[in-house]
Amino acid sequence: MNPLSFASGIVPEFGPVDTIEAAAAGGFDMVGLWVEPADWAAQTTREARAALAASGLALLDVEVVWLKPDSLDDDHRKVIDVGAELGARNVLCVSSDPDHGRTAARLAMLCEHAAPAGIRVALEFGVFTQVKSLARALSILDAVAHPARALLLDPIHLDRSGTTLAQVAAIDPALLPYAQFCDAPAERPDPDDFAAVIEDAIDLREQCGEGALPLAALYHALPPGIPLSIELRSKALREAFPHPALRAAQVAAATRAWLEQLA
Repeated sequence: MNPLSFASGIVPEFGPVDTIEAAAAGGFDMVGLWVEPADWAAQTTREARAALAASGLALLDVEVVWLKPDSLDDDHRKVIDVGAELGARNVLCVSSDPDHGRTAARLAMLCEHAAPAGIRVALEFGVFTQVKSLARALSILDAVAHPARALLLDPIHLDRSGTTLAQVAAIDPALLPYAQFCDAPAERPDPDDFAAVIEDAIDLREQCGEGALPLAALYHALPPGIPLSIELRSKALREAFPHPALRAAQVAAATRAWLEQLA
């Protein structure tokens, strides 16, 4: 079975140590951490490193490098540097820069910075960004042309952008070191309504098998055995399970039960 990682988005109101401890309590294999450059200090790294060591969990990814026309590359490099200190395998990147050439150039710079630490820079696409389609993401990654570049797939963004399973199956597996996973309602928000798109992505996701996405077919279109980051941002889960460990246990149990049905 694929290693399961506890995405930081499941517990957005908690810090890195609580996130790691929740992932361990829930029985996850790996964990992801949110790194806010302005707030992340050396002490934060020490505490996160100790929590990772105590839990025995691997750090699948750190997030988020959000490329904007006015964002600072020093901040982006800091996210990578924190990931390197903690042993992260990937850094999640999105772009709100409408200049795709500039996005590719900055991604190439980030790949150069991340490669010595063995970190992949995973570009996520979706209608909430300026990289709105799989085709555009692949075009940018082709322009980057660095072995550390990667692509991150998220089922809700695949569905909302109209990406087909045939397109997913045709992706070079070398570009997919991991994938995000969740379910979602059938109703798609208006792509021109940014607030509705964001609400859909951060509040309305559902447990695997409880929504309308073609998750089984998507799972089989992915490279076998890759880690799955369970990106289950859900207002309902946050309200029903305010304790992070209980929330993690609920998500882990539902995800593993769904995966076992596929066997």
